[in-house]
Amino acid sequence: MIALTLDRIAEITQSRICGSARPTDVVTGPVVIDSRQAGPGSLFVALNGERVDGHDFATTAVAAGATAVLASRPVEGPHLLVAGGDDEVVAALGRLAREVVDRLPQAEIVGVTGSSGKTTTKDLLAQVLGRLGPTIAPPGSFNNEIGHPLTALRADEQTRFVALEVSARGIGHIAYLCEVAPPRIGIVLNVGSAHMGEFGSRAAIAQAKGELVEGLPSADAGGVAVLNADDDAVATMAARTDAKVVFYGLAENADVRATDVVLDTEGRATFVLGIAGAQAPVRLSLVGVHQVHNALAVAAAAVELGMGIEEVAVALSEAEPVSRWRMEVSERADGVTVVNDAYNANPESMAAALTTLAALATDRRAFAVLGHMAELGQTHRAEHERVGRQVARSGVDVLVVVGDQAAPIAEGARGVADWQGEIVGVSDVGQAVAALAERLRPKDIVMVKGSRVAGLEKVAEQLTGVEAAK
Repeated sequence: MIALTLDRIAEITQSRICGSARPTDVVTGPVVIDSRQAGPGSLFVALNGERVDGHDFATTAVAAGATAVLASRPVEGPHLLVAGGDDEVVAALGRLAREVVDRLPQAEIVGVTGSSGKTTTKDLLAQVLGRLGPTIAPPGSFNNEIGHPLTALRADEQTRFVALEVSARGIGHIAYLCEVAPPRIGIVLNVGSAHMGEFGSRAAIAQAKGELVEGLPSADAGGVAVLNADDDAVATMAARTDAKVVFYGLAENADVRATDVVLDTEGRATFVLGIAGAQAPVRLSLVGVHQVHNALAVAAAAVELGMGIEEVAVALSEAEPVSRWRMEVSERADGVTVVNDAYNANPESMAAALTTLAALATDRRAFAVLGHMAELGQTHRAEHERVGRQVARSGVDVLVVVGDQAAPIAEGARGVADWQGEIVGVSDVGQAVAALAERLRPKDIVMVKGSRVAGLEKVAEQLTGVEAAK
């Protein structure tokens, strides 16, 4: 973060200097919401979370060196008091982030949104742009009204690129995030069924995702919308922006295109990247054919930011997985392969994962351990049954369904008459691990996937002996 005095921060955040805080004291960063991350010169933002109240840790943060605490009620020590509760503190945090990015015109901001693939694409983007200069990106899925400004506030005078993941729980959320840290380039990956229960329809999801391209500068001002040519709901967003539009995908009319896509026996894609008549080979280290579209989106943005196609191809080929539990492949000593894709799930990502599992299995037995997909609303049963049919048609040998909410997956699989696979229904992680222990043989492959609330990463971690992250 750039250095700011408390009186300037108070002016930006519309707060009052209180306690032992002095107007000339300086915050040099970082800005944190976890007192354990506080250090000399930091600003601790006290929020009342689901489990703990940050105000209770204000003295701990100050003792660790924090210059002040941004709070909604008085605390001991130096603090900036915001009138109102958490919502007003979050709004103040957003105003502070906007001030910082406005002072850093050299920092190019790229926003990434979509129903699935945001985190992986953001991780890829950060690695590729890191070859051009200092790049800031959020850890994991730090993509909401709190994580978004906290990431932007990490930028300083040396920062050249900020890669931001942009999420929405409703209409207007992405528009707000674009005000907090205005992107010059916006990437829209896809419009799927994730959060159908909250939005009600795919059209409403598209409306929300499209707020990213509406928030871009005009083409004359350098704005660029990077859109998936293979997703109709994304491609039509071209009409919603004054920015330059760059299409990517497998379609022949895509500006940034992949041809000759091949998935190897380890589930990693190779393809020929084509841009403006030039071509370069790419061999991804990430698992899954769906990574091709993520890579193309990154390539389109990178070229707009000054990279040549050869450099982009090399950077994509050398990029590694960053965030956990996203097609994370482990090999046990007995030859069993465990694919941990348990961070989240929606109908589209389930289909992609099953396609990858089929490619990985080839001549070995495939196990799919599936939990429920959350936030699908009235489409819950139909979408889970559809996943079950995909399981059967992809040739999975053993389907382990975890939890009552996932039960329609088993019903869908049973409806495929010519499928000869086994279905095992269990209630929790422990039973899933026990069922697998009884059935797994050397060289089998197990994929684990479900929505985050299902906690199925613990299945994969028990299978591989890796302790769950805290």
